[in-house]
Amino acid sequence: MTNYLLSIIFISSIASSQNNNSVEPAFEFLSNYHHVRDFTISSNQNEAYFSIVSPNEKLSAIAFMKKGKDKWSKPKLVSFTGKYKDLEPFLSTDGLRMYFASNRPLTENGEAKDFDIWYVERKNIKSEWSAPINIGNPINTTADEFYPTVANNKNLYYTSDSDKSIGKDDIFMSVWNGKNYENPIRLEETINSKGYEFNAYISPDETFLIYTIYGSPDGLGSGDLYISFKDAYGNWKKSFNLKEFNSESMDYCPFYDASTQIVYFTSKRSLPTTKSFQNIKEFESEIQKYQNGLSRIYKVSLKEIIEKN
Repeated sequence: MTNYLLSIIFISSIASSQNNNSVEPAFEFLSNYHHVRDFTISSNQNEAYFSIVSPNEKLSAIAFMKKGKDKWSKPKLVSFTGKYKDLEPFLSTDGLRMYFASNRPLTENGEAKDFDIWYVERKNIKSEWSAPINIGNPINTTADEFYPTVANNKNLYYTSDSDKSIGKDDIFMSVWNGKNYENPIRLEETINSKGYEFNAYISPDETFLIYTIYGSPDGLGSGDLYISFKDAYGNWKKSFNLKEFNSESMDYCPFYDASTQIVYFTSKRSLPTTKSFQNIKEFESEIQKYQNGLSRIYKVSLKEIIEKN
């Protein structure tokens, strides 16, 4: 019986490895942090932002790194972060505005509140970021609004658990009319359900949406990445599971880089093993691998799936 179970575990390990063999660590040096997530990269590939979160998720700050002479700098915190829970940065295509979620107060001396969507601006890519600006009504409410992503036409997609949701967390969209954002629209039931749908990334041309569904009947275990494409009439098709990339653990926070057709995402995956450890060094080496169940950032090509759809 024991041999049989070990065989099943071994086969499962191979299947898992084959299922995720195109998924790679985004940056190996990020393994220096116990908990990272929410990756966004500039169009010129020279600037990247991500969230560093404490193990108990009580603390969260936004960090950045820049590339010079084909080498990435060491991460630093952005100028406006460090006091409140800031996370989920999203950099606009022109690199002049960055959206993020935060529980920071609306006034300087106020108390931390629910999560709102905020943004910072700069005059050019060499300028410093402005002070954070709350995106305001009709986007932010007394509920949580988070994970903002913006198409090239400035239409905003985000997650909310407001009373307009049909389930727990739902994905909403607000049209930019050239002057302001219009009343948000909850996406249709080909996207949302009575369960949890969250962390949606909208493609720059607004033709596809990548997001996470938690506990889906056709999921691999926890939260899985799904993708939906628009039909000829501009409606969202039924989304499907990106099983080639997902794991049995939480897979979430997608960001698609249109210039390279690579999708970056966060995952708490781990590699199963049946090996025996002869000493503590071998054991430490195993549990310190990139895929060790901690929150890590990965990357994988989305080119084939986009071309098929």
